[in-house]
Amino acid sequence: MQQFNSLIWRECDSHYALNPLNYISVQDDYQVNVNLLLLAQYLDKKTHYLPLAQWETLAATIEDWDTKVVTPYRKLRRLAKSHLQVGEYQQMLDIELMMERKTQQMLLKKLNQFESEGVSTITDNNNDTYNTDNYLCLFGIDADYFTELQSA
Repeated sequence: MQQFNSLIWRECDSHYALNPLNYISVQDDYQVNVNLLLLAQYLDKKTHYLPLAQWETLAATIEDWDTKVVTPYRKLRRLAKSHLQVGEYQQMLDIELMMERKTQQMLLKKLNQFESEGVSTITDNNNDTYNTDNYLCLFGIDADYFTELQSA
């Protein structure tokens, strides 16, 4: 049984920093949760595969928080940008980041719950984007499209 900790998010943040505009694009165009997408990519890299049902559960875990708090706040921040001084806008970004960290905590808790309950993971898999494919299919997105987007 593997326990995951918050260090996951450091690696995810580093991966995000390589091409943030592509992540923002898939977030805005398809309502993909970037934290879940980054988690899927991280787990693929670590060859720790979760079945589709667990991706559905992870998405449901943060759905209310994301739709009722994070997404409306992000929209407000973007609307307010042209009316704020740089420091004020940065404060809004910092608050949004705090909200994203809360999302990450919720995901980590659920992921560790899967592990402690012994919910089986797929261990024999030849597809290096299994988790990413499973998560993106929840939105009807082909993982090849996202791969192309990342390399653009």
